[in-house]
Amino acid sequence: MIELQSVETSYSSELIRKGIHLCSLSIPVIYYYISKDTALSILIPLTLAFGLTDLARLFLPSFRGLYHRFFGFLLRNRERNTDNRRLNGATYVLLSATLCVWLFPKVIVITAFAILIVSDSAAALIGRRFGRHPFFGKTREGTTAFLVTALLVVLLAPKILYLPTEYLIGALAALIGTFVELLSGDLIDDNLSIPLSISLVMWGLYILLLPTINVFALEGAG
Repeated sequence: MIELQSVETSYSSELIRKGIHLCSLSIPVIYYYISKDTALSILIPLTLAFGLTDLARLFLPSFRGLYHRFFGFLLRNRERNTDNRRLNGATYVLLSATLCVWLFPKVIVITAFAILIVSDSAAALIGRRFGRHPFFGKTREGTTAFLVTALLVVLLAPKILYLPTEYLIGALAALIGTFVELLSGDLIDDNLSIPLSISLVMWGLYILLLPTINVFALEGAG
């Protein structure tokens, strides 16, 4: 009974974390309507604020106690372990968003970041609740949920000319993102590895398969 209650509590905490995580879907949605410079002017201060708060949590014991009192229930066990000194997921999400907006074309960022938010949440929730078949440290059910939802994101995400090849590029990148999520460990947070890997693959495939298309065509939006 105690073990069951612990599992339910853990899943409830995961629901809360992923509910907050899904709020980050506002980043690619809003970015579609604003310029790169405007997006960075919002993201950089937010990333610094969250990052400095997170560092204070890790290195200042007095602040850590206050932080854990209010937000500790949102932290994973590895984030609570001060010996590892790991930044929390929110900081990595904002850092990831800032890097992606800074480095990659808008059409790629929107797809890659939406996959991170939607598919990572689906994989975690489906895997924890319905996962029965272990698969590289995760579950087949969770991995399948990631891939299926990533393909749905590719289907719905904006394109430059809505060519069939653009959907193929997105699908191949989603597949790579699925493998990255599956193989993600403690070395690199998947909030960084997933969108960065998807963005790199998409940009490379645009160059390879659609060399004449202007991949920066959406930059004028907003």
